[in-house]
Amino acid sequence: MLELAVQLTHSRWRGPGTCHTTSHIQDGRARFGAGSGSRRSGAGSGSGVSGPGPHTLSDPAIAMADGPVAEVLLKRLEAADGGLDSADLAAELGVEHQAVVGAVKSLQALGEIIEAELRSTKRWELTAEGEEIAREGSHEVRVFHSVPPEGLAQSELMRLPSGKVGFSKAMSSKWIRVDKSAADGPRVFRVVNSVEDEVQRRLQLVRSGQAEKLSEKEKSELKKRKLLTEVTLKTYWVSKGSAFSTSVSKQETDLSPEMISSGSWRDRTFKPYNFSAQGILLDSGHLHPLLKVRTQFRQIFLEMGFTEMPTDNFIESSFWNFDALFQPQQHPARDQHDTFFLKDPAEAMQLPMDYVHRVKRTHSQGGYGSQGYKYNWKLDEARKNLLRTHTTAASARALYRLAQKKPFMPAKYFSIDRVFRNETLDATHLAEFHQIEGVVADHGLTLGHLMGVLREFFTKLGITQLRFKPAYNPYTEPSMEVFSYHQGLKKWVEVGNSGLFRPEMLLPMGLPENVSVIAWGLSLERPTMIKYGINNIRELVGHKVNLQMVYDSPLCRLDAEQASPQTQEAA
Repeated sequence: MLELAVQLTHSRWRGPGTCHTTSHIQDGRARFGAGSGSRRSGAGSGSGVSGPGPHTLSDPAIAMADGPVAEVLLKRLEAADGGLDSADLAAELGVEHQAVVGAVKSLQALGEIIEAELRSTKRWELTAEGEEIAREGSHEVRVFHSVPPEGLAQSELMRLPSGKVGFSKAMSSKWIRVDKSAADGPRVFRVVNSVEDEVQRRLQLVRSGQAEKLSEKEKSELKKRKLLTEVTLKTYWVSKGSAFSTSVSKQETDLSPEMISSGSWRDRTFKPYNFSAQGILLDSGHLHPLLKVRTQFRQIFLEMGFTEMPTDNFIESSFWNFDALFQPQQHPARDQHDTFFLKDPAEAMQLPMDYVHRVKRTHSQGGYGSQGYKYNWKLDEARKNLLRTHTTAASARALYRLAQKKPFMPAKYFSIDRVFRNETLDATHLAEFHQIEGVVADHGLTLGHLMGVLREFFTKLGITQLRFKPAYNPYTEPSMEVFSYHQGLKKWVEVGNSGLFRPEMLLPMGLPENVSVIAWGLSLERPTMIKYGINNIRELVGHKVNLQMVYDSPLCRLDAEQASPQTQEAA
């Protein structure tokens, strides 16, 4: 068995058997007949062979679909200096390129006989209309020749097959003119005696493989007229492999008990194992693109030292969703056209009543340096249950819990979860989407701190060019919209909203007066659509999502890079 192992390792032939190909090259041409090649056998040959000798390419054991082409390929490769191109060989043999490609793949399957490098080249080809013009002439020239010396009625000219296209081209070339004063209607006359069909000449150059003689402008004009198209041709550059031979043997893939008992394994070539090949991937779960991007956002927050807020309560009371944020009860956002209110249970049963009374007083009477809204605040309105319209409701709960801890300790919170809006569904809007929110509470925070944190956050996303524009939010003052320069769109686009929470929101919670809270938010769907090239949000979320898209979409990173500091601009 030690000898067996050594022989399998070297995978070499034994015995003096020889092999001749069945194709002969004569006068530079290939003869695809049966030929005179033969394979010696042990009987009557004068040179015995122990076991079967090498297979010829025409041997059925190899089962090569393009055997004759493969034989010629090996012969040409033997004489070639370096290698040869599959397209050139197909043209030389007068066969379809796919026949040569089939031969290349068949030889590749037999081991390291050849090496094949896939190459892509671009070339120009005529369209169907371009082929017609190359044969019969351009539309404008045909129109010109259709106009006799005495002229032709424009209506009659337009009925010709090339009339409409050719008329406008001939007019722009100033080959013809229209006389509108004729008694029988507009009449077309020649302006010049003869014309040269440059369009036909250029197309004939392309058809003969001389497209390089045309300028880029000429090719662009022909392409614009849909007479020319640029195609990508994939070919193989074939060279000799480490086991190159014109006598190709079939490599065994299995070692059978019969081979071992008879000893015939010594005369076989075994295909080596490819230990670097990737095995069949097992079916498994795949993250949705939204979850992939969500994972990266979450990682960025954690790297910056933020703590994730609990956001598992999709149903909120109007108090936490609106009132605690110092948003008046008559605000348009609280209308049924913008918010989903619940019928059952219609009202929240438990609210922190001491805090509720402080919020009521701030709304109706003012306080903490504010005049309030001066209206009759109603508890029944605050108890109404709804599907939360933003995760800022979770931020309000987190800040209230923070305020109850004494002494105050700075904190950084974040959340990424679903919110609900009563909006009209279209390509960019859904009734359910995700909101990303970051909150920092500390002593003496200012607008400058907010800009600095935003800069660090967006830089980790790969967004380095930022602008800030003043905005209005009911519960932040000052407020800013965040814009980034979009390289693809070549313009500034909004990427988020931000601001400092108002004292009327923070002080009723019990936070110290010298504590400020900065916050910002953005959607999860928009950056996901940009990174995955999705134009319609319904292709990303909903019952019409193609599950194959989830399977095919790779893990997407947001081009995060440690860019050099960029000067922030305030709009």
